[in-house]
Amino acid sequence: MNWLDDYRSKLQAPEEAVQKIESGDRVYYAGNAAIPQALVRALAKRRDELENVQLNHVLLLGEDPLSEPGMERHFRHNSLFVGPADREAVNDGRADYVPIFLHQIPRLFKEAIVPVDVAMVQCSPPDEHGFMSLGVETLASMAACQVASTVIAQVNENMPRVLGDSFIHVNRVNAVVEYTEPLPELQPKPATDVEKAIAQNVFGLIEPGSTIQMGIGGIPDSVWEIMEGRLEFGIHTEMMSDGGMHAIQRGVVTGTKKNLHPGKVVITFALGSAELYDFLDNNPMIEAHPVDYVNDPFIVSQIDNMVAVNSAIEVDLTGQICSDSIGPYIYSGFGGQVDFIRGAARSKGGRPIIALPSTAKGGEMSRIVPFLKQGAGVVTSRADVHYVVTEHGVANLFGKNLRERAEALIQIADPKFQRELELAAKVRKLLT
Repeated sequence: MNWLDDYRSKLQAPEEAVQKIESGDRVYYAGNAAIPQALVRALAKRRDELENVQLNHVLLLGEDPLSEPGMERHFRHNSLFVGPADREAVNDGRADYVPIFLHQIPRLFKEAIVPVDVAMVQCSPPDEHGFMSLGVETLASMAACQVASTVIAQVNENMPRVLGDSFIHVNRVNAVVEYTEPLPELQPKPATDVEKAIAQNVFGLIEPGSTIQMGIGGIPDSVWEIMEGRLEFGIHTEMMSDGGMHAIQRGVVTGTKKNLHPGKVVITFALGSAELYDFLDNNPMIEAHPVDYVNDPFIVSQIDNMVAVNSAIEVDLTGQICSDSIGPYIYSGFGGQVDFIRGAARSKGGRPIIALPSTAKGGEMSRIVPFLKQGAGVVTSRADVHYVVTEHGVANLFGKNLRERAEALIQIADPKFQRELELAAKVRKLLT
């Protein structure tokens, strides 16, 4: 049987395809902009037929019918990165959260630490050889497809054919659901003056020819926006955003100075506008790879002049970084922050950067604090932290003792909180 006949023989409606899922199954489904929405909706309709189905995934956008109250006896989320769709369920105790470095997620599946019986993914239409691209999220989907006994693919004409190590063949899937719908978009918001000021301080740390990892939001978008000229930057990042796309279009990013994958932009997922998804389609400059390659600190460390820019919820006076929770309230996940902070720290000429506004709640509270909130988790340890950047300046903590760290962090805190922080540091015996 040729691949096209095989493909046609596997065509099913969403409702028929999800009949392959049974009570007690461990299911993985793609997240971010690659959520197979048609399959998720069809699975939700089977709630009264199923019990104890475990759902493994990374960030879920929008509303997820499988995480609604009352669903937990039928479907229980095992979230590897908490997002808007499952945040309430996790914090209500109706869903679970796994703290995990992003690059280690495929290992969970490959070693059956988190077993996967069924993988639900979203793909581009097959090419002339029968290969379908995982498109805007390779991440852990490749690993899930490799180990699952059943693979269900939603084929969406709007999914870009992203090149790289991102393809699965028709013969690997058990059911094909042709269902075209728009991919979720994340439109950038206008940056605040504070975010723009932080971006200026971050940009001052980036040398021409550097390779950059950044996410999405006002700070990274502002960093991309202020880049002008033939700076010959490269990109090696878990997430591709509109900001990175625009930098490529302006000629700021060329990748010509990269010593690993020169001339290529290496990503593991993309999230942004429809324009970004169109830009990725069959673009030979872009390569998507599984996250256990892209985010592996050993791989990242081999890239000279690697700059990693990540954010935080709060930083204590010794340099401990909390970025996945607000006190005990789980907000997100470990993601790739530590992967890239450690990789950049070992890179020749690398610069690991934590960038955040100095205050929260409209300036009412400091994000630089004497102690992390009770119940808060440390994502990045104080020994891993090098540069901390706010709108008020840059603190380089690498090699500094606790006293020097406290002094440097207080200097980049909002001035109205500096005296309060000094007194707290004296109580902690960090300052005398």
